[in-house]
Amino acid sequence: MDKDLKVFEELESEVRSYCRSFPTIFTKAKGSLMWDKNGKEYVDFFCGAGALNYGHNDPNMKQKLIEYISSDGITHSLDKATPPKQDFLTTLNESILKPRNLEYKVMFPGPTGTNTVESALKLARKVTGRTEVITFTNGFHGMTIGSLSVTGNAFKRKGAGIPLHNAVTMPYDRYMDDTTDSLDYLEHYLEDGGSGVEVPAAVILETVQGEGGLNWASNKWLKRLEELCSRFEILLIIDDVQAGVGRTGTFFSFEPAGIKPDIVCMSKSIGGYGSPFAITLIKPEYDIWAPGEHNGTFRGNNHAFVTATEALKYWENPEFEKAIHKKVEKVTEFLNRIAKDYPELDGYVKGRGLMQGISCGVEGIADKVAAEAFSRGLIMETAGADDEVFKLFPAINIDDATLERGFSIIEESVKAAASKHTPVTN
Repeated sequence: MDKDLKVFEELESEVRSYCRSFPTIFTKAKGSLMWDKNGKEYVDFFCGAGALNYGHNDPNMKQKLIEYISSDGITHSLDKATPPKQDFLTTLNESILKPRNLEYKVMFPGPTGTNTVESALKLARKVTGRTEVITFTNGFHGMTIGSLSVTGNAFKRKGAGIPLHNAVTMPYDRYMDDTTDSLDYLEHYLEDGGSGVEVPAAVILETVQGEGGLNWASNKWLKRLEELCSRFEILLIIDDVQAGVGRTGTFFSFEPAGIKPDIVCMSKSIGGYGSPFAITLIKPEYDIWAPGEHNGTFRGNNHAFVTATEALKYWENPEFEKAIHKKVEKVTEFLNRIAKDYPELDGYVKGRGLMQGISCGVEGIADKVAAEAFSRGLIMETAGADDEVFKLFPAINIDDATLERGFSIIEESVKAAASKHTPVTN
């Protein structure tokens, strides 16, 4: 082991994870590239687990942030009114919500994804007076108790140390097979007075399950789910913490389905620059909070307001989104070819937009592909209940040359992993 890494082994908690997968000390990052202390260059297909959709140290955001800090602008302000907050609210409304015919009040619940999910669950229960929440198989919504209660991963749930209640898990789209509509199951439970499932306060889901293995819900399924929620007066919560801000090709992941969720949870890349920041979008009729009923010390992260506002301006140019779609086509074409050309993976393509990957039927090989990629200078992670998917999360504004370079490294890594892999025998 590198002697400089020993301090992390000796002094940091055993809970650390990513530094085990990427065992080096990173010192610099720009765009879609990172460098370690030895000067080795890495292509970043991880992007902070979706927190860096615009890449590292975007020059426009950086300049605005430097100017703000240099002028002694307020850093911490709880939920006091400040010019950066004013600018963010105005830009979000004018550049994002209105063009999409969406009307939401904006809540600042705290700086992380689990903060926005917790606020959404609390508000849904307050609005409806009900307690239960419907969640879906393989969903992931955060690490605090409320968020864990609607998360499917058994390993993460066990970490709570207590029973997790007030949530009922239903099958996600195509969970059972490609022909069964899993919403038939949910609908029957809601209609049947003997099912034992009460009408819930809310349904919460990701349109693409980032941690759960890149499972994605079809537009038809999402539209029917919205109709079911409306029929039974259930609030529909979309967790767009990882799938939002262009990750699937559109600003909100649910846009192609033509739905309008009652509550939208956003964090990660909504801040643009990687600073901790989260928002909860609420249909105005459901914004019934009493002042201070849900609060947090770090709601007023003005540095994040500054960079978030600058990031939203990219979306004012229609060419920005078109360029994302072109990159999506390249990723999809590449992954389909890899799955076809390397049957050793026993794999198929999963996901949508710039959160796609290959689900490998051969046990352990996805981890080996990711490890081989790191050794060759590319950072990516695995996903799924058994880490069976190696996933690509490039920046939404990555240049074509770097994207193609990443593809080459992945193909080399697949070759190497396949050649070294020893099949598991019973």
